[in-house]
Amino acid sequence: MPGSHSDIDLAAFIDQALLSPVATSEQVAECCEAADRFKFAAVCVFPAHVRQAVSLLHHKSPQVCTVIGFPTGASTSATKLYEAQEAVENGATELDVVINLGWLREGKTDALHRELAEICEATGQTVKAILELGLLTPTEKRLAAEICMDAGAAYLKTSTGWNGGATVADVRLLKEIVRDRIGIKASGGIRTAQQALDLIRAGATRIGTSRGPELVQQFDTLDRGASGGSDER
Repeated sequence: MPGSHSDIDLAAFIDQALLSPVATSEQVAECCEAADRFKFAAVCVFPAHVRQAVSLLHHKSPQVCTVIGFPTGASTSATKLYEAQEAVENGATELDVVINLGWLREGKTDALHRELAEICEATGQTVKAILELGLLTPTEKRLAAEICMDAGAAYLKTSTGWNGGATVADVRLLKEIVRDRIGIKASGGIRTAQQALDLIRAGATRIGTSRGPELVQQFDTLDRGASGGSDER
């Protein structure tokens, strides 16, 4: 694991998110332009914006990610499957899928596994299972992680950002569970480069944030003792 920030290309970890319900086409274009300029791993937009993002990033390095069942995970399995398939037909190559937390709490593990496995198998794309760890007990966190790994998820994602954010403790827990078998996406409330660095050191392989350009610009100042904390709000 990287020991110093100089070993890390922060931009390569970032999924630049634009998940405001009032996001406009102009903002999508700005998000995609920034992702291309900084060479982020991906942009993450709502399904309605996938076609535009795919068009803007054609032949460019960032992937186009979208969210499925967002933000609650409580849509029907058929609805989530259709949403995922339509997103892929529109060009998305990464799908951040919110799991059904009610099923997890009720012990409906077979249904939870089946729903995610169907999306993984039907789309053939990179699926990141959103666990919403801020709402789960330690036992539920481990169970959710194991189910999603077994169902074929390529990443475990900490949260939507709607019910708490990423923590170093949760990323360490996921790292212990996955043991490098799949990726870990830390997302929610990541406002400074120091936060991002701490999460990467804990085991995150992707960073979901709406502030990618700001974090990259802050990153070079870390050796001089500045972490960009004044940006937090």
